[in-house]
Amino acid sequence: MIIASNVSKQFGKLKALDNVSVTCRKGECIALIGPNGSGKTTLIKSILGMVVPDSGFITFNEKNILHDWKYREQIGYMPQIGRYPDNMTIGHVLDMMKDIRSNSLQTDEDLINAFKLNELMHKRMRTLSGGTTQKVSAALAFLFDPAVLILDEPTAGLDPVASEIFKEKIITEMQKGKLVLITSHVLSDLDDLITQVIYMQDGQLRFHKTIEELRNDTGEEKLSKAIANVMIKN
Repeated sequence: MIIASNVSKQFGKLKALDNVSVTCRKGECIALIGPNGSGKTTLIKSILGMVVPDSGFITFNEKNILHDWKYREQIGYMPQIGRYPDNMTIGHVLDMMKDIRSNSLQTDEDLINAFKLNELMHKRMRTLSGGTTQKVSAALAFLFDPAVLILDEPTAGLDPVASEIFKEKIITEMQKGKLVLITSHVLSDLDDLITQVIYMQDGQLRFHKTIEELRNDTGEEKLSKAIANVMIKN
């Protein structure tokens, strides 16, 4: 579904991506993991079309994304920190996005209802807690029933109940055949979700394995311990 082929990107003297090749298929929930500065964000921005690689290319459903920008309509993106106009209410933000995406045939409002955002539609964005803003970002990512979900630190700031609701939603969408890419520093949140792990360091792809392969290779059941094992060896 998404294939990055020999992708490199340099910012000044910093090589953010160094000949990275990965294949991400439907029905997988893939954790994109690595220390700060490993290239995770640059790879995500390249997939989203926000960064243009210096060399290599990325395809979405076998089409080069440089020549087919409409692919982005099939991606739901949840940023680590959502930024919205202060004076707009939750209702205004949701309505604005629906107007922008008026060509979408159906919407998925499961998270709006599960997070009870429908009871907070009158609240202005500047008055929201970090956790509630995160719920709005999550609801927007899923709203247009995208084929691909890219979630950047999605559970940060969510309370335990909201976090479990969100994880159940991710599992449901993955079981429908959607591709989910998640970055997180809270690896314990990913144990019940992911099917594969992409590990990056210094702009390079160090490995792309199924979670079963990683557990077998490290002898660790928990993702956090498995990754710690890898980092110590490196």
